[in-house]
Amino acid sequence: MELRPDEISAIIKHHIKNMDKKISYEEVGTVIFAGDGILRIHGLDNCIVNELLQHENGSYCLALNLENDYVSAVMMGNETDINEGDIIRRTGEIISVPVGEGLLGRVVNPLGKPIDGLGEIKYSKTRPIERIAPGIITRKSVKTPLQTGIKAIDSMIPIGRGQRELIIGDRQTGKTTIAIDTIINQKGKDVICIYVAIGQKNSTVSSIVEQLRQNGAMDYTIVVSASASELSPIQYIAPYSGCAMAEEFMENGKDVLVVYDDLSKHAVAYRAMSLLLKRPPGREAYPGDVFYLHSRLLERAASIAPEYGGGSITALPIIETQEGDVSAYIPTNVISITDGQIFLESELFHAGVRPAVNPGISVSRVGSNAQIKAMKKVAGRLRLDYSQYKEVAAFAQFASDLDKETKQTLDKGERTVEVLKQNRNSPLPVEHQVMIIYAVTNNYLNDIPLERVSDFERDFLSYADEKHPQISANISSTKDFDDETKSLLDNALIEFKKIFS
Repeated sequence: MELRPDEISAIIKHHIKNMDKKISYEEVGTVIFAGDGILRIHGLDNCIVNELLQHENGSYCLALNLENDYVSAVMMGNETDINEGDIIRRTGEIISVPVGEGLLGRVVNPLGKPIDGLGEIKYSKTRPIERIAPGIITRKSVKTPLQTGIKAIDSMIPIGRGQRELIIGDRQTGKTTIAIDTIINQKGKDVICIYVAIGQKNSTVSSIVEQLRQNGAMDYTIVVSASASELSPIQYIAPYSGCAMAEEFMENGKDVLVVYDDLSKHAVAYRAMSLLLKRPPGREAYPGDVFYLHSRLLERAASIAPEYGGGSITALPIIETQEGDVSAYIPTNVISITDGQIFLESELFHAGVRPAVNPGISVSRVGSNAQIKAMKKVAGRLRLDYSQYKEVAAFAQFASDLDKETKQTLDKGERTVEVLKQNRNSPLPVEHQVMIIYAVTNNYLNDIPLERVSDFERDFLSYADEKHPQISANISSTKDFDDETKSLLDNALIEFKKIFS
């Protein structure tokens, strides 16, 4: 075999010329402490906050504290296989979740993985869970009503699309029921709903999903569940994941309703995580940035101007109080962030007033801007009548002899309370609400026995739909309560009272 130097040199030159000069490298660190779901990692000098880091066994952790000599990260899964000396790699990715219409009707965990046993989710896009809230220029004022279907709320504490309305009260007072009824009432209204369950029992989430399915609401709903058995970091990211999913729809011009159930457990999960990360504790052992924890989440709810997409996110955060104490740390924080609160009272709940809304403490800072004209006209006096009744009733229990005017106030107030009662999972169309609230505020129910008020309401609405469909049609089409509609409703009430009595 003859070796030819010119051929060999030509081959070498060819290889040198076409050699791939790219050098790839990855930044790796070493675990110097592992325990209590926390890792301290040395060597990740360029790591960023909220970056996903990967262990050599494939599991992930989330970088939260960037110290001088090490990075503190929280485990997102099983920690038993991780030991000191193990290698951790940077992924270069901020924690993100899948978004889009493929998630509708599904139950997912905060990482966007399905947990409902219905197979994989098809998606083409992901979004980072954290994002800066829309600015002043991007927003528009809240004017379009978001009907809850609950008479006490739509009449006295109205919610608009793009608003943040807090639902607050002791445990077992019906907070979740209000949120679920609001989701059910969005059927056919082109509103996408996202229910975020934080620290709930799996059985509770399962029963909520079943309620939504039975009422045909799962078709436009996503359920994000971080159950009580999950690690604190998973519960911590849950509301941000739900908000990221909502923002995708909002930027495509859709209206979205997001329920955070509940942010008290979210704050507790963050406190546990922060204490393990050795962040300095403040009031009630919460870290100093616990206000920012919720403000940066709830500020992302907005109504966006048409030139920026034109959608909206309405947030219904839920907070649990202890013994009705709204002046505790987390409740006062969230009250100051939101545009109003619906306060549920355990005394009212146990007295059979459900939903147990206390209109005295409850408020909507958007007010009548978020009501249709018809509701504004008929419900204007409702809150005043209710508060007068409460004041008179407090004194009347000590008085034996009452004058005629006081008796009338009490009779009307009792019937107002009775009308505002409503069964769960039975939201009422706004035109029906307008009709029955008009009846009670204009004294048509004063001579109806108290125990028969609910029968009167049910039968009258059926009668009006059957014999006088023009009333509902007028309110529904014009959103107003003009003289013609008022006259029709007066006649219908007079006619029906003769039949009913």
